[in-house]
Amino acid sequence: MPEGSTLTGDIRHHPRFASNLLGNKRDVWVYLPPGYRRSRMRYPVLYLHDGQNCFDRTTAFGGVEWGVDEAAERLIAAGEMAPTIIVAVANAGEGRLHEYAPTAGAFDSRKPHLRSKGLARKYGRFLMQELKPFIDSHYRTRPEAENTGLLGSSMGGLVTLSLGLWYPKFFRRLGVVSPSIWWDDGVLYRMVDKLKHKTPLRIWLDMGTEEMGWGRVRILRDCLTEKGWRLGDDLHYLEIPGGTHTEAAWAARVDKILKWLFPK
Repeated sequence: MPEGSTLTGDIRHHPRFASNLLGNKRDVWVYLPPGYRRSRMRYPVLYLHDGQNCFDRTTAFGGVEWGVDEAAERLIAAGEMAPTIIVAVANAGEGRLHEYAPTAGAFDSRKPHLRSKGLARKYGRFLMQELKPFIDSHYRTRPEAENTGLLGSSMGGLVTLSLGLWYPKFFRRLGVVSPSIWWDDGVLYRMVDKLKHKTPLRIWLDMGTEEMGWGRVRILRDCLTEKGWRLGDDLHYLEIPGGTHTEAAWAARVDKILKWLFPK
């Protein structure tokens, strides 16, 4: 554990977890809820993108963590969240934007030569075929899709909704936080529009009003409701007045997200 680590609760570290599909390695941290070691229960599982930002300020971007471990300990103890295994999956560093992008495209319209490979489907296969089987075999999980969630912000929010739309047989609880809706001229709109029917996804969708292009999230909300998702039921929509595109802003609302995704 790094010096100055801020981990709270029972967290297991799997360093340099290898992916044959992606041809790389990354750290994975697994938070186990209170009482895990004393019980024989099985637990739902939440997978977090950009996992180094979730538990520990010594690994987090800019030294600002989300405090997911502290939030889960607090909410579970208060009976506001179901006991849940939380898997924080580190990003691939320079490969992050490739793995989180659902389509190939330019990172910046001003620099068209800097392009993503659009590896989100392959990243999804890594989660489904390599990481999830490992987690399900090493921990007492409830592996069904209805008990499995994804959570991410920015490009992590983009890949969360993309994977949920593509693979609802694996992931059905989605935390789509400040998603990069701008990607590929609003590819998320087109992905939702192409749905032949609504899928059984439970979706948290949010955006801060100080985020660039934040009004796009309203269009995405409307795309989802037009397909049959119901606000206040299986779609929770939140605009955060003054909210910014920062780790601190996402940390400030992580309690609400966890409670809604995995209610007691």
